[in-house]
Amino acid sequence: MDVDVNVNEQEYLTIAFPKGKLFGLAKELFSRVGYTAEGLTEKSRKLIISNDNKKIRFIVAKTADVPTYVEHGAADIGIIGKDVLAETEKDVYEVLDLGFGKCHLMMAVDKTKRRPKLADYAHTRVATKFPHIAEKFFTHKGMQMEYIKLNGSIELGPLVGLSDSIVDIVETGTTLKENNLEEIAHIMDATARLIVNRVSYKLKFKRIHSLVENLESILKRGDLLL
Repeated sequence: MDVDVNVNEQEYLTIAFPKGKLFGLAKELFSRVGYTAEGLTEKSRKLIISNDNKKIRFIVAKTADVPTYVEHGAADIGIIGKDVLAETEKDVYEVLDLGFGKCHLMMAVDKTKRRPKLADYAHTRVATKFPHIAEKFFTHKGMQMEYIKLNGSIELGPLVGLSDSIVDIVETGTTLKENNLEEIAHIMDATARLIVNRVSYKLKFKRIHSLVENLESILKRGDLLL
C-alpha cells in the first residue's frame, strides 16, 4: 500500500515538558521558535495541550517520567535534566544541551563526622535518589557501598542516622549549610537536555532536525534568561 505523503506532513510532534524548575525556561525557549499552545501551563488540568494549527502536542509530566514517555514513543521529544537522564539510562537520543537548569551531583557528609579520605567511607551507607549514578561513581573509586533510595529530603539521611553520607543534586549549597552538611566529592555537572525518541528521529527527521537547529540558534544568541 502506498503511503500518503500528506498524512506524514500532518503528523503531530509530541513534546514532553517536565514539571518543576525546568518547565518555565523550556516553555520560553520553545515559544521563541513558535512552538506554543493555548493553555500550556505547568498546572494545567488537561493532560495533553494541543496546537492543532501547528500540529504540536505538549505533555506536562513528572520529571522522572519524561525519559520513559520519550523512550516508548508516547512523546517524540522531551526536556530533562542530565542527572535524571543519567540515572534512568533510557534508550533515547540526547541531541542538545540546553544550558539551563545548571546544578551538580555531589557527595556530602555531616561536618562533625567528616573522615580524612574519601576511601574512608567505603562500606558505609549512602542515602540518594540517584543510586545508579552513585554506584557507578563509587565503583570507579573502588568502593563498595550500601545504597538507600530516598525520594525527598535526602539531607535527612545523616541527620537521623539513616546514612553516613548523601549523594544529591546541589544548586547553591544553601540547604547543605543549613543542615550542617559539607560537600566532599564532585560527581557530575548537569544541565537540561533535549532528548528524542529513536524511531521518531528517523520518521520525523526533517521536522525534528529543523527544530533542533532553531533551538540551537536561540541558545547561541544567549538572550534566553537562564
